[in-house]
Amino acid sequence: MSELVLINVSGRDKPGLTSEITGIMGQYEVRILDIGQAVIHDYLTWGILIQIPDASHSSPVIRDLLFRLHALDLQVRFAPITPEEYQQWAQGRNRACYIVTLLARDITAEQIARVSAITARHQLNIDNITRLSARPSLNVDENRTACVEFSVRGTPDNLAQLRADFLHLASEMNVDIAFQEDSIFRRNRRLVVFDMDSTLIEAEVIDELALEAGVGPQVAAITERTMRGELDFSQSFAERLALLKGLEESVLERVAARLKMTEGAEHLIRSLKALGYRTAILSGGFTYFARNLQRQLGIDYVYANELEIVDGKVTGRVSGTIVDGARKAELLLEIAKKERISHEQVIAVGDGANDLPMLSEAGLGVAFRAKPVVKESARHAISTLGLDAILYLIGFRESDTNQQVQPPRDHDTGL
Repeated sequence: MSELVLINVSGRDKPGLTSEITGIMGQYEVRILDIGQAVIHDYLTWGILIQIPDASHSSPVIRDLLFRLHALDLQVRFAPITPEEYQQWAQGRNRACYIVTLLARDITAEQIARVSAITARHQLNIDNITRLSARPSLNVDENRTACVEFSVRGTPDNLAQLRADFLHLASEMNVDIAFQEDSIFRRNRRLVVFDMDSTLIEAEVIDELALEAGVGPQVAAITERTMRGELDFSQSFAERLALLKGLEESVLERVAARLKMTEGAEHLIRSLKALGYRTAILSGGFTYFARNLQRQLGIDYVYANELEIVDGKVTGRVSGTIVDGARKAELLLEIAKKERISHEQVIAVGDGANDLPMLSEAGLGVAFRAKPVVKESARHAISTLGLDAILYLIGFRESDTNQQVQPPRDHDTGL
């Protein structure tokens, strides 16, 4: 008759430990049912669940392991497991698995405690906790990023309430918390589409143009209400655009020169390109500025509004169909079809109410530094870190993307 034993080993890590321990087990034809290891600051915690096929070998196996582990200056604990306990545990592994991602400038014990309290309250058990960000410096750095990922398992009774609890905690503690199903699509995203204004760049271009035209306050007020979802985008866009009538074409270059990219935008795009992702700008702003970003970052697709210019002056109109919220969602699906991927493999990022349709179409929709109404409606939000925090949401460690990337090239953009 076989015997099940759970073995936990801890102590100073060194090369070859796994080979040493399993080599002893191998002499007795031990079967491995589960195995896991973590190393923090060169200190090892190692667990293994084994099945000893012949119970008469249990004492020799444990004796040999004890002698060798003692010689290696490692602590060990053995615990017998009944077949019933194992079956109950194995069945529990078939429950749904989710990923909780905690993002902040710095990770604190209170944050971990509050996040784990919510998971426990909603009947989710933590299987693993993994640090995705680099080890932090002991010196103060305002631009640092920190990320811890929890792999949790269970069946929450109320997913909507769970998400609401995380959103409330994120606001209260000034952190970001993402909760997503650990599906096959999570690490198989292939396309990322971005809004431009206040997402890839820090400004709203139409507000910058309005300043040049001397109508800044009027346009900014309309923009603010539109981003909050209080005004229809197409109507408000036409109203703001009309106020720009007569603006000199030469102003566009001056405005483009002073636009600043959002924190983390360049690192994110170059990392995505190096990893084989396709990228797109789907903007309710203007093509002139979107193509400028395309040249700088190597964006694959660009769709925005073509500002109509006659005799060197802005007419107050655009050519063609306005790229509003509905059009952004359509374009996302069209590009996904062209790239022969599922919409579940698309990440969409935006900050305004007109971005919500494309965020809902994407497998991973992220409201970036968004208005409250957008954060509440979107499934995921990032407010405390830069755009490159998106890499953590798809499970990449900082070491995975901290590499030299060749300068981007211009790309074709037509569908």
